[in-house]
Amino acid sequence: MWQNIVIILLASFIFIYNILGPFMVSIFLGKYLFKKHLYRPSREAWSRKEASDTNDYEQMNMWFKGLEWAEENKDYKTDVDIISDGYHLYGEYYDFKKDKTVIIVPGRTETLRYSYFYAIAYKDIGFNILVIDKRGHGDSEGCYEDGGQSSYVDLHNWARFLKEKFNVEDITLHGICIGSEHCVHAIASKDCPDNIKRIITDGMYSTFKESFKLHMKKDKRSIFPYLQMTMLWAKHYTKSNFSHNGPIYEMDKITKPFLFIYTELDEFSTPKQGKALYEKCASKDKKIVFFQSGRHSHVLYHNKERYEQEIKTFIDEVA
Repeated sequence: MWQNIVIILLASFIFIYNILGPFMVSIFLGKYLFKKHLYRPSREAWSRKEASDTNDYEQMNMWFKGLEWAEENKDYKTDVDIISDGYHLYGEYYDFKKDKTVIIVPGRTETLRYSYFYAIAYKDIGFNILVIDKRGHGDSEGCYEDGGQSSYVDLHNWARFLKEKFNVEDITLHGICIGSEHCVHAIASKDCPDNIKRIITDGMYSTFKESFKLHMKKDKRSIFPYLQMTMLWAKHYTKSNFSHNGPIYEMDKITKPFLFIYTELDEFSTPKQGKALYEKCASKDKKIVFFQSGRHSHVLYHNKERYEQEIKTFIDEVA
């Protein structure tokens, strides 16, 4: 009899250790990963005070060159703010008296100061510029990065604000990484304002889940079930489905002109994802461009002249 009891206890231990153990760990680790990457615990986090990665040489160069540009152009700047979906949001509008305006939407954890570096390119080719703190970033209210699945309405409200306040009739959305997803949801919506004319994305993934999985692989983390649990926590808190409501699921709704920018070196928003997104996009005025240098979100840093020229050529062709 006692032998049977020992066998049952041993079998139970093995089951708990090998099956329930990893599952329980994944619950806590998934929540930790969600909070680390998609949740802002206070207004001090994801703030304008410093770059998101002060140990990255290229990013720090982009940061300081952007700050220099902002200082040089401060006389053209107007501090702006709106209330959108109950959130108080902040931005800066640089009015160079041009007939086209770009709204630059930065990546996860980044503020409008990150966008200054991209503003350099847009001033060079003749744009007014709105840089924004997304909901949950910088000086804006909120605590989650939702990929724009709900907060895309903020871009609609910024566009309406620009029309009412500055009579802006021609807006380009330019998104970087997860900022691209914000732009996609905004322009794919049936309620997209008429003055949003086109979209440009830099390093857009197919879904955030796919991009996050590639980050985990690079960091040599176990994927299952931790990735899936992280996405479940994200859905619970942000109400966004990062697995089945990303850019790839919006492409067939987009009919406005679309420029896709990628680098062959991108490990997270891969060229393969870019080609799939481009093929599915319903726009008749679409173009995809691949660069040979510059890693994820750093294409402009390595290819300023061609980057600007590709944007200018695209705008001229579809204007």
